[in-house]
Amino acid sequence: MKVVQAQKINNLEWEFLSENIPLNNPLVLIFGNRFLLEQKEVINDIRNQFPYENLVFGSTSGEIIEGNVHDNSIVVTAIEFEKSTFEIKRANILDFDKNAKQLGEKLISELPSKNLKHVFVLSEGSFVNGSALIEGIETSFKNNISLTGGMCGDDARFEKTVASFKEDPKEGEVIIIGFYGAWLEISFSSVGGWSPFGPERIITKSEGNVLFEIDNLPALDLYSKYLGDKASELPQASLLFPLNVTPKGKSKPVVRTILSIDKEINSMTLAGDVPEGSKVQLMMASVDAIVGGAYDAAKLAMEHRKNDPQLALLVSCIGRKLVLDQRVEEEIEEVINSIGDKTSIAGFYSYGEMAPFYGAQNCELHNQTMTLTLISE
Repeated sequence: MKVVQAQKINNLEWEFLSENIPLNNPLVLIFGNRFLLEQKEVINDIRNQFPYENLVFGSTSGEIIEGNVHDNSIVVTAIEFEKSTFEIKRANILDFDKNAKQLGEKLISELPSKNLKHVFVLSEGSFVNGSALIEGIETSFKNNISLTGGMCGDDARFEKTVASFKEDPKEGEVIIIGFYGAWLEISFSSVGGWSPFGPERIITKSEGNVLFEIDNLPALDLYSKYLGDKASELPQASLLFPLNVTPKGKSKPVVRTILSIDKEINSMTLAGDVPEGSKVQLMMASVDAIVGGAYDAAKLAMEHRKNDPQLALLVSCIGRKLVLDQRVEEEIEEVINSIGDKTSIAGFYSYGEMAPFYGAQNCELHNQTMTLTLISE
C-alpha cells in the first residue's frame, strides 16, 4: 500500500504530509468544509493537484489528517493498493423518494460480490436514515463481509451536507466503496464514552427515525424541558445531550442525536431509527471520558490483528468535537498511541458513525462515538 496525504488550510498553498509520488489508480478520499466543496475553483484545484479517476468527496464537521484536526480545510488521502482492489458505487437519496433502505439495496446489488471483504460507506448526513441505509446494504451480505463508515457533516450548522464520486459534490449522495482481496486485513471498532443520566423512559410514538412521543408525552416538549435555556439552540444543543436508546429485544443501546426538529408537529428527526417500545435516557459526557473512549476504540480495533495497520480511517461525532473543544486533538493522539505512529490517519467529524458492536457481525448506526476502520494488505 502506498499513501500520499496533503492538506490545504484556510485557502493557503497545498502542504504534502508525505512524499508526493505518482500513484497507480489510487482511491482518493477528499474530506473538507462544505462551503469549500461548493466552490468550483476549489474543486478544480483539487482535480489539478490530484489528476486521478476515483475521487470521493465528503463534507465534514472537522477534518482529520495524521494527528491534526482542522476546520475550513481540505484534506486528501490517496491510496494505491498493491495487492488488493476496490470498487465504488454511488446513488442519490432524492432519486429514491428519500427511502434509504431501497437505496442501500440498489447500491449493494451493483457492487460485485465475488471476493468482497469490506464495505465503507460515505453518506449524506442531513436527512438520510442511517439505520435504514445500513439495513438495505446488508440485505445481501454474507458472513465474511463487514461494513463501516460515516455520515457527512456540516460543522454544527445542520443546514446541508454534500458528497460525490467523480462528480462535483452535491446534496443527497451516498457512496459505497467495496474492498477486495485475500491479502486485506480490516479491523474496526466504535466506542463512545458518554453516560446516561436521569429517569429511563419509553418511546411511545415514532416512525422510523422520527420521534413523536416519550411516555405518551410530546418528545420535543420533554426534551426542551430538560435542556432549559438551551432549548432555543436546538438541534445544535442536542449534541451535548444525546439520547441513549435500547430497542426492544436488544441488550446494547445505541446513541442518537437530533438532526432536525419540527415545532409544528412536535417531532424530532434523529440520525437513525428510534423504534417504539425502546427504552430511552438522556446522556452527557466529560472530556476525559470521551478521550478515554477513543483510546478504548483503538485498543479494541487492534485486538487480534496479525499485521500493523497501514491506514486508519477515523469517523468521530461532531458532538464529541464540541465537548472536547480546544482539546479535540487529544482523542486523535490516544488513537495514535494505540495503533502506532507509522499508520497513515485520515477521517472526519460526522453526523453519524457506522460499525458493528465489538464482537458482532451486523453493523449499527452510532452517534457520539469514535469509530475506526484499520486497513492493511
